[in-house]
Amino acid sequence: MITSSPLIQSLLASRDDVINNPEVNSFRAKEQECLYLLKRCNNIEEFKQVHAKFIKLSLFSSSPFSASSVLATCAHSGWENSMNYAASIFRGIDDPCTFDYNTMIRGYVNETSFEDALCVYSEMVEEGVEPDNFTYPFVLKACTRLKSVREGKQIHGHVFKLGFEADVFVQNSLINMYGRCGEMTLSSAVFERMESKTAASWSSMVSARAGVGMWSDCLMLFREMCRETGLKAEESGMVSALSACANTGALDLGMSIHAYLLRNISQLNIAVKTSLVDMYAKCGCLDKALRIFKKMESRNSLTYSAMISGLALHGEGEAALRMFSEMIEQGIESDHVVYVSVLNACSHSGLVKEGRRVFEDMLKEGKVEPTAEHYGCLVDLLGRAGLLEEALETIQNMAVEHNDVVWRSFLSSCRVHENVELGKVAARELVKLSSHNPGDYLVISNMYAQAQMWEDVARVRTEMANKGLKQTPGFSIVEVKGKTHRFVSQDRFHPQCKKIYKMLHQMEWQLKFEGYTPDVTQVLLSVDEEEKRERLKGHSLKVALAFALLYTPPGSIIRIARNLRMCSDCHTYTKKISMIYEREIVVRDRNRFHLFKGGTCSCKDYW
Repeated sequence: MITSSPLIQSLLASRDDVINNPEVNSFRAKEQECLYLLKRCNNIEEFKQVHAKFIKLSLFSSSPFSASSVLATCAHSGWENSMNYAASIFRGIDDPCTFDYNTMIRGYVNETSFEDALCVYSEMVEEGVEPDNFTYPFVLKACTRLKSVREGKQIHGHVFKLGFEADVFVQNSLINMYGRCGEMTLSSAVFERMESKTAASWSSMVSARAGVGMWSDCLMLFREMCRETGLKAEESGMVSALSACANTGALDLGMSIHAYLLRNISQLNIAVKTSLVDMYAKCGCLDKALRIFKKMESRNSLTYSAMISGLALHGEGEAALRMFSEMIEQGIESDHVVYVSVLNACSHSGLVKEGRRVFEDMLKEGKVEPTAEHYGCLVDLLGRAGLLEEALETIQNMAVEHNDVVWRSFLSSCRVHENVELGKVAARELVKLSSHNPGDYLVISNMYAQAQMWEDVARVRTEMANKGLKQTPGFSIVEVKGKTHRFVSQDRFHPQCKKIYKMLHQMEWQLKFEGYTPDVTQVLLSVDEEEKRERLKGHSLKVALAFALLYTPPGSIIRIARNLRMCSDCHTYTKKISMIYEREIVVRDRNRFHLFKGGTCSCKDYW
């Protein structure tokens, strides 16, 4: 027998007199009474007692409104196991209406049970219950999260058939669904056909591009929205734009968005603040990221993950570990993402002992199942430290299936430490996995080139060409006066090309007095020494650095973002330039930051 809680007992006692009074003992009074109780439920136990009251008074079976209210309260409550109970209530409704189906779909989507949401929608269609414009935003969100573009297209057909193609909420959901599923042409087509584009429509376009990593397109759309429409972006669009700034190093735009938020929104939510922390950290402003983080009244695992990742990017491994300990003390549970961030922090700072301990603690706690990504972080940690045999043993003893990520990390370590024999092991495994990543072949080729095994270099390059794999060119991006400038190696296409190369010549002349000698071993081609020296001069980082020295104020910080890891020659070069020109230079390569100042680097030459 279920014992009523004190709240339910008091409410029932105070209201039973009204229900049992012959003068007001009408069906309507009973219904209003139970609906009143329904609103006062604080947990699933109280709810079940009120549900029983509905059944006892025959309200559930005789009043569709009461049945729908009971279902909606349970499905949207967020209580533990509430959707399981809501499903049992739904099955007890003799003739569920559109509202009831929408309730279940929305409840499953909010609970992230996206497949269940689509199953309810399929049942709805099969039963001949007609969806409305409230049905489709949630159904399309389920397709988005599942990347189910095939089902999304079928649902789009239903939208047309039922005449909801002009509904702005449905259109925005279609834009987002197609975009996040990689169907950019269809996403744009829906957007272009809209007669009246709202801020939400633009935000959907921006978010869709951000969702698949099209950061440049994301920023282009965001700027177009602000410039041409005068619309104020929604917070979701702002979050996406901040993510794009973080991933392209567009600090000036990111700061402008931050200023806009402060002017127009009185209280920023946790998602926006977390995005600001991530943006500032990834754009090289670690101090600003920390200030925002420390002022936050509440934080979640994503916030801590963003801050830990930021510290890792800047080589602050010990600070990242302290932040991780603080998070545990605050009672916030670690998740998959947090552990990846912490392990990366250890890897970037050479904290082998600490990284091993974090990984072992994760296994002992058992709350987060180790994935290939976690093992990849551990392999990277060991490989960077030169512990290649231990790294290989870790791969061989993985509790999950090997994938290309762990072998790619191991291969990179073998190249850095010039261990061709173990590198061959990694190369064979990547080929077995049918790798079509051109980067894998380039690393293998470079490993052989370092060992001057030119026949093997030619073989790998030929195999790469036969498979139609093209090399992604390295590039460096520098932001000047709010505009980003992108340079590739030996770049001759910039309008200021002549001035840039004149500056490069001047820099090279001054470097000679500081004892700089080009490290020609970084040119992995079978050419003479003079050709190697010429190729080194035009590395994209050096070109971007020359441009920044020309067009940024003296004494200001230079910020450069790269898509590839910088070579050791560029690293030495930039250290000396920071001393000669008395400039702080922040370089973000593929996965970390280097702060060059006074001839030294924050990475302590460990990267």
